[in-house]
Amino acid sequence: MAEQQFDWSKFDRDVDIEALQEDVKEVEENGGGDFKDVPEGKYEVAVEKMELVESKKGDPMLTIWFNVLEGEYEGQKIFYNGVMQPQNDKAFGFQVHRNNEMLRALWDCDYDDVKFTGFADYADLILDVHEDIDGQLEYLLEKSVDKKGYDRYEIEEVFEVE
Repeated sequence: MAEQQFDWSKFDRDVDIEALQEDVKEVEENGGGDFKDVPEGKYEVAVEKMELVESKKGDPMLTIWFNVLEGEYEGQKIFYNGVMQPQNDKAFGFQVHRNNEMLRALWDCDYDDVKFTGFADYADLILDVHEDIDGQLEYLLEKSVDKKGYDRYEIEEVFEVE
């Protein structure tokens, strides 16, 4: 028998095993085995979830769950995760700008209605935007990959839900 060289138990401290088992059971019962990654392309979507969360590395992150409404990938999710790193002087402004542009594209608002004045206010703004668009708007979303291999998302059209 090979000797264990790595202490995998350190990861167990960060995992809620019971919650994980429930998640796995739900995926198994709901056909999660048929899941396909949504490739680059244009998709009609609705915003299912939108909030400010903490990334796995502990950075603030705007997360948006888009639900694909039709076509081969109907019912699948496209995830926008806009990480913001306040400790990174070179990238933080760009990261906030990119998230602001996404929020403006999703929400019928004036330019100045979306601005970063602090994380607590930003979290409230994100919740307000989601509340305002939830069930009211759908989008034509283009998912692509930039030159560096990062996912890129652009709202091409906005549709009112009838």
